[in-house]
Amino acid sequence: MKIIHFSDTHLGFNDLDILNDENINQREADFYDAFTQVVEHIKSTKPDYIIHTGDLFHRSSPSNRAITFALEMFKVINSLDIPFILIAGNHSTPRTNLSSPILKIFENFENIHLSYNQEYKKIEFKDIIFHTLPHMNDETKALSQIELCEQNISSKKKNIMMMHCSVGAFYLMQEFGEWVFPHAKEYIFKKMDYVALGHWHGFGKVGKHENVYYSGSTERTSLNDKRNSKGFVQLVLDDKLSVEYKEIDIRPIITKEIECEDYENSLASQQTDDTKDAIVEVTLKNLTPLQSIEIQNKEIKDKFPHAMSVSIKREFKRDSNDVGVEDVEALSLEDYFLEHIKEDSQDKEYDRLKTKIQELFVSYEEANDDTI
Repeated sequence: MKIIHFSDTHLGFNDLDILNDENINQREADFYDAFTQVVEHIKSTKPDYIIHTGDLFHRSSPSNRAITFALEMFKVINSLDIPFILIAGNHSTPRTNLSSPILKIFENFENIHLSYNQEYKKIEFKDIIFHTLPHMNDETKALSQIELCEQNISSKKKNIMMMHCSVGAFYLMQEFGEWVFPHAKEYIFKKMDYVALGHWHGFGKVGKHENVYYSGSTERTSLNDKRNSKGFVQLVLDDKLSVEYKEIDIRPIITKEIECEDYENSLASQQTDDTKDAIVEVTLKNLTPLQSIEIQNKEIKDKFPHAMSVSIKREFKRDSNDVGVEDVEALSLEDYFLEHIKEDSQDKEYDRLKTKIQELFVSYEEANDDTI
């Protein structure tokens, strides 16, 4: 029995304000492309079942484009005549009962089976039972639903548990309302043939549990996720469990470092061959406050002309003789300039320059004040 497990597709996610040739946010299009790659694999391998463990959409009220794309993909999946079991994640679950769950739009597909009402649902077939526990806002209610799940385990069929939650503090995403599976109930995992998890964006087996896996997300929603590859799980349930991770091709995130103690040479020596169409993150190391003012972002971005985007992080040099970053942040730019001039000027000269600088900053603030 072959099963495809994927999760956290976050359709509708967008970022960086960059449009592609079709006038669609490029990062949003990247997420659609990642989903399409999974569907193409499903079409070519024809598994017995497909499961998705939550956060199909990035928001509980997704855009028309995200909904339209999902409907088109689900039409393709439905036509394969393969059961597709989908649960709701925290991003696809309304925070109040005033909103209708977005997953209801897929109820008319005969081969798509949904679990989104913040309660346990048994989805049963001839040879297997899917024990679905979608995201739940109420952890008190969740405990009773877990117990209901345990009661429905069958020794005569394969049992797959599907959840969107954190199993242990390590897998917390630091998001509003995320659900943590109670440690005292983890013994249930041993009664399952496989436990399919969503929420954590990296692939991997969970702790000591040999049959508990996060499939990871299919794209990156943060630069902090740059070390994780993206893909899905292909598992085989025979006499024993076989789990294989399938990586998909997504937009690369490339990190670069510029050593500011030798800024000109370090910038000039940067390799750019690997940055075409990539998201590039440049870190300025050992930066002094004065360099922070002098070094322009444009100069660095121009070094990587073929990158999709370039972001710049500034890490300040720690030196007892220099102004610390905390000190700079505590001052306004105007105060910083005044302090700098005061150190190198006579009192009368400082008084004259102080007035000029204050006038300059007043003009600057007026020119950049959106409320005026």
